[in-house]
Amino acid sequence: MTVLSGVLTREIIENKTITRVFGVSVFVTLTMLGAFVRIPLPFTPVPVTLQTFFVLLSGLFLGRNLGGIAQVSYVLLGIAGLPFFTGTGSGIFHILGPTGGYLAGFVAASFYIGRSIRRAKEGFWQTAAILLTGDCILLCCGVLWLKLITGFSFFTLFCIGFIPFIPGDILKVAAAAVIYRKLKPRLKEIF
Repeated sequence: MTVLSGVLTREIIENKTITRVFGVSVFVTLTMLGAFVRIPLPFTPVPVTLQTFFVLLSGLFLGRNLGGIAQVSYVLLGIAGLPFFTGTGSGIFHILGPTGGYLAGFVAASFYIGRSIRRAKEGFWQTAAILLTGDCILLCCGVLWLKLITGFSFFTLFCIGFIPFIPGDILKVAAAAVIYRKLKPRLKEIF
């Protein structure tokens, strides 16, 4: 029995650097794939995508540094010309368009979530609150960028750049919190 318990308590992955690089790569890929799940809304230039779900998870699973690195890498690869953005967009001009602020918000939200979850108490509601705050940071970055490039009032931008995303984002937050709570015991072994 002692041999079996020794095997069961031993860390499975010994080289954490490889695992961390793999984790960042996975979340870059998932964020890119999330861009292909795109629902255009007729009253806003910003579509609903699945990207924010993976941004939330990258902060939870990778932490502030690696989660931020994953999202910065995603944005830089898109700027470099890989068709990673919504509508298979890429390049610096895509960043300067209406979704540029949301892309910056990916980095800020992932960093915030990764930093905050380390100090959080156990529990679904604490995790969900951190995720909702991170999502609000992401959406606020998008609204601020829209203000800069359009000059519309904040009320108008709040109505087209924030409110339409709330129902879907609440579902993404709930799903991310459930997934995180289920997988949290394994995270220390992996990362």
